Amino acid sequence: MSFKTDQENFWAGEFGKEYINRNTLTDETLAQSLGIWSSILRHCPSAINTVLELGSNIGINLHALKILLPSAQLTAVEINSSAVETLRKWGGAEVVEASLFDVTFEGTHDFVFTSGVLIHCNPDLLPQAYAVMAKASSRYVCIMEYYNPTPVSVIYRNNTEKLFKRDFAGEFLDLHPEFILREYGFVYHRDSKFPGGDLTWFLMEKV
Repeated sequence: MSFKTDQENFWAGEFGKEYINRNTLTDETLAQSLGIWSSILRHCPSAINTVLELGSNIGINLHALKILLPSAQLTAVEINSSAVETLRKWGGAEVVEASLFDVTFEGTHDFVFTSGVLIHCNPDLLPQAYAVMAKASSRYVCIMEYYNPTPVSVIYRNNTEKLFKRDFAGEFLDLHPEFILREYGFVYHRDSKFPGGDLTWFLMEKV
């Protein structure tokens, strides 16, 4: 399957498969995810019955959310076929094999999020990604990515133009004023209890 951008093809191909081997579901990674999501969900007073993750990989986030929101219907959108196979074997979420730039939905979801995905998208298509998230959400959008006040490109495992940092949430809010910033936080890799990947999360709510 061929996609629009170098970044999509990069993650759909062999590098995406290698990423799966480096980032597996373990007791430790599940505990880390539970710690992060417990912090985020406490700021969501409205009921969350449907969850959509755009770029779920093998679903570590969704495994945690299945525990924290056991009654919620989970949906995963994933571009890499090997990750899709793993997700479908798990069976805890509806799985859509697609790029987030091509996917369409009937209806909306209470909670829509990305985690370490927008940083790997072609910057020219980010407005399209934000539009997909805004349209798919009936209440909450959560962006969990590497933050930088100005856009920068970072060499990622010896690859150029494959990892970008910027103010994703700020751009989302500027383009979609129907959302407000509800809360934000940082996940530090040296946290003594629930270390993470130095991602910053931003929780937005539709008003």
